[in-house]
Amino acid sequence: IVDDAALINRLHEDWKNGANPNAAMNVAKSGYRVFSANSSVASTELAKKITERLGVELGKSVVYQESNRETRVDVKESVRGQTIFIIQTIPRDVNTAIMELLVMAYALKTSCAKNIIGVIPYFPYSKQCKMRKRGSIVCKLLASMLAKAGLTHIITMDLHQKEIQGFFSFPVDNLRASPFLLQYIQEEIPDYRNAIIVAKSPSAAKRAQSYAERLRLGLAVMHGEAQCSESDMADGRQSPPCVRNATGHTGLELPCKTTLMMAKEKPPITVVGDVGGRIAIIVDDIIDDVEDFVAAAEILKERGAYKIYIMATHGLLSADAPRLIEESAIDEVVVTNTVPHEVQKLQCPKIKTVDVSMILAEAIRRIHNGESMAYLFRNITVDD
Repeated sequence: IVDDAALINRLHEDWKNGANPNAAMNVAKSGYRVFSANSSVASTELAKKITERLGVELGKSVVYQESNRETRVDVKESVRGQTIFIIQTIPRDVNTAIMELLVMAYALKTSCAKNIIGVIPYFPYSKQCKMRKRGSIVCKLLASMLAKAGLTHIITMDLHQKEIQGFFSFPVDNLRASPFLLQYIQEEIPDYRNAIIVAKSPSAAKRAQSYAERLRLGLAVMHGEAQCSESDMADGRQSPPCVRNATGHTGLELPCKTTLMMAKEKPPITVVGDVGGRIAIIVDDIIDDVEDFVAAAEILKERGAYKIYIMATHGLLSADAPRLIEESAIDEVVVTNTVPHEVQKLQCPKIKTVDVSMILAEAIRRIHNGESMAYLFRNITVDD
């Protein structure tokens, strides 16, 4: 715990004491620019926080949608021979945000920028990183599009699957939000020593174990209906069995008994671990559709947990998520500002935000100065 807090405190002290060499640096001589590729005002807030910490001005550009919904980008200053950082947060209109990023990257590439580095805190389509039936791995397609548009490096945070980095033909720095969320638990949750870390599904157990070990807390794992999204039904292995044709010839004979073709039944949700009289803290990387989280909170309440917290890096909070959270047994939802969610916070006071602009700004500074990124991954486990 001390190490995670020390990392954040050290970063705070470095910025406060002027260790940032860019604080008094002339932007024209710095050799790099920071641009925002988003046309919505709400989505540029993170970019403004990052540039304030870096002590540089946000690059002059105009990003907008024409009347026919085409994306247009106008870069208003010279970028020839410079390193460019494009900050792009992903609002609800995901596809528009992707086009804005692609068009801006290509505009900078054709303007002879030396390096184009995308700062994409939440990488879109990251859930579509596995083959499902006769679909496609959209995340791989997006990685190829970004490379073709001219990006040479990406800074992101808490990829849904760490193997996604293998889709890219250029370097990817996958930062972690866990030190900031752990610090929130220590400072903002009274009596957190009486808490237990909960994995909403077995697939989230490794992340939950990492949190539990660093906070010196117990671990509980839920399993049941929440695992159905990862079942074999989704990847084509339940295709119909072979059928004998009119000529009597059959293809490859496979075992196709009725019992093998029956759909899997959803087992009842069970909790492995004692949550009675404890504060339950559910940890995950993304909170989007909240039905699973609401159901998990109800089960934990039934098992005796007296407070329910949810910690997630990316708060997409789509559709009716704010209303469902407000009406549920969940006491608080804590997310970072990788995704703009100010509207959702107005609808639901239970949603709290942790600022991660500091680590993104430090990553930009270290990459520009050619410094090691290892300091930002101190005490970070592979399973985080």
